[in-house]
Amino acid sequence: MRLILPDFKNKRDEIAFLVKNKERLIAQKKSATKWTDNNIYRTSILSKGGELIKENEAFIPDGDSFKVRVIINTTKLFDSHRDVHLNGLWKKSLKENKGIMHVRQHRSNDFEFIISDDEDLKAFTKMFTWDELGAPEFKGNTEALTFDSTVRRKRNEFMFDQYSNGWVKQHSVGMIYMKLILGVNDDNFGAEFEAWEKYSPEIVNLSDAEDVGHAWFVKEAKVIEGSAVPRGSNWITPTQDNNFKNEPDQSTQVEIEPSTEDTQKRKYFNSLLKN
Repeated sequence: MRLILPDFKNKRDEIAFLVKNKERLIAQKKSATKWTDNNIYRTSILSKGGELIKENEAFIPDGDSFKVRVIINTTKLFDSHRDVHLNGLWKKSLKENKGIMHVRQHRSNDFEFIISDDEDLKAFTKMFTWDELGAPEFKGNTEALTFDSTVRRKRNEFMFDQYSNGWVKQHSVGMIYMKLILGVNDDNFGAEFEAWEKYSPEIVNLSDAEDVGHAWFVKEAKVIEGSAVPRGSNWITPTQDNNFKNEPDQSTQVEIEPSTEDTQKRKYFNSLLKN
């Protein structure tokens, strides 16, 4: 969620306002679902020479379905919501939430916008180098929220064509904030400056965050859906493979444990079968 703030004369006044109203602002962010917006820093990933670094080529689908591997979100990036997602933020949600969807433009309440769900979708986290995601200007690794999604022509013909033509360049996560911390780059503020000192070294585009003077560090969030979008608030969210054929690396996939209720139901029905 991108907060709408008053106009300030300078960065110091804005930081003072954020610290003073921190609890209320955190409550506001938690009360809303975070989606993409049009206020982004970059619209494509370019090399120094100006050419596009990575482009998914079009292909002719073999039949009426194919699998794509898409990057829904990456950690350690200061995005247009002034958020920085930290490694591990999706762990709890991926274990508990079985209703995650792959959709178009955050329209999970419209059947015509749903791309995949249930057995056609595997959601997990995986470590990538930034170079593997088409951002060689950043060093180190990022934990990416990743979808392996089966795209079926008869379910969403429009997105079937978009992905098969290699036109989907960015994605966005529909999420609910659970745990977040305000960090400010001003040593006049104790706890908030300590948070900045602790987490800001992880930010790969640190100069963007320094220009603003603060960041919201997200330690835990609930994933609702992942969307194909023209432009995302986190722009390093490409279609990594638009004709993916292999199963995801099981060592990186989050295992979804059965709930207590499911376990009890299974024991009950097993007892009936024995009688």
